[in-house]
Amino acid sequence: MFQLSESQAQEIVDKMMMDIPYNINIMNADGIIIGSGRRERVGTVHQGAVQALSTGRMVEVWEDSRFEKKGTNEPIVIGHTRVGVIGISGNPDEVRPFCNIVRTTVSLLIEQRNSLETQAHEANRRKAFLELLLNHQGAYSQKLRKEAAPYQIDLLLKTVVLYIKHFSAGADPDKLLLRYPSFAIDEETQLLILQESGDPGPLIRELLQGQPQVLIAAGRQEASIAESYRQARAAMNILLALKPASQVIAFENVEFLVKLSHAPLAPFNPTAKLEDAVDMIETLRSFINHNCSVSHTADDLNIHRNTLQYRLKRIQTLTGKDPRNLLQLFELTHGLLALYK
Repeated sequence: MFQLSESQAQEIVDKMMMDIPYNINIMNADGIIIGSGRRERVGTVHQGAVQALSTGRMVEVWEDSRFEKKGTNEPIVIGHTRVGVIGISGNPDEVRPFCNIVRTTVSLLIEQRNSLETQAHEANRRKAFLELLLNHQGAYSQKLRKEAAPYQIDLLLKTVVLYIKHFSAGADPDKLLLRYPSFAIDEETQLLILQESGDPGPLIRELLQGQPQVLIAAGRQEASIAESYRQARAAMNILLALKPASQVIAFENVEFLVKLSHAPLAPFNPTAKLEDAVDMIETLRSFINHNCSVSHTADDLNIHRNTLQYRLKRIQTLTGKDPRNLLQLFELTHGLLALYK
């Protein structure tokens, strides 16, 4: 049932009185004034409103009295329910032309506000369910399985979670995310829950079409959605850390790197000293991804080989580790992964 709050009613009154040269009152379903251009009247019963709610018709008051002013009072009807009354103070012959337009405008504002509140409630409910699902441990209860059903999730099926960043819905004419259970983590991150097939490859190829910025990480097929999610998120961190040429990464292919990123192997992280030197971080990434090839790295960065050599020496100066030394490069790689764990 639609209900008017005092803050909602007063906000509507304030907006409408910017264009209507008469005092406006809004009464709730009990005929009590909850919004008014005359704030001292808020909280009092409006007899004309009580009568309008009772009859379902406009009530006109032609004389001022102690408890009400002359004017028009017309019920606000939302979904066949009388949720309140809009009143305009003044000579009924003068204010009557404004009555319909004000009532219609108020009804639209109420419906819009309630629609937004419903959407916000659904978003909060969806977020709460997702948090519960991603933090769940052990067997799924019957209650949780029922909660998952409206989202088209069967908790008895094994699941692959896809962790997707920078996906543009506008460049998705097939509405792929709507074909599967999906949840927004933030403005640039979506989770897609794939239960129909153990192989996410075909879907991933579809998601990549026309999406040059998208990044996708896949967890393994697991009985626990939370576990596949943790795998996909960890794999995404590897993708963000190393930035290889591929837009896609699978946990099963980088499990060692995930574990390496969490291993406390050194008392300090030498690579952290490169965080404020973007060129150095990008040079290190490219050098790793091109298997320490000077020529391929220089081509990738579009710089001269001598410039690359200068940067590699600069990395050594800043970190104390020489990227041209295999073991020291391993330390730098571990440090780079650790920055994104």
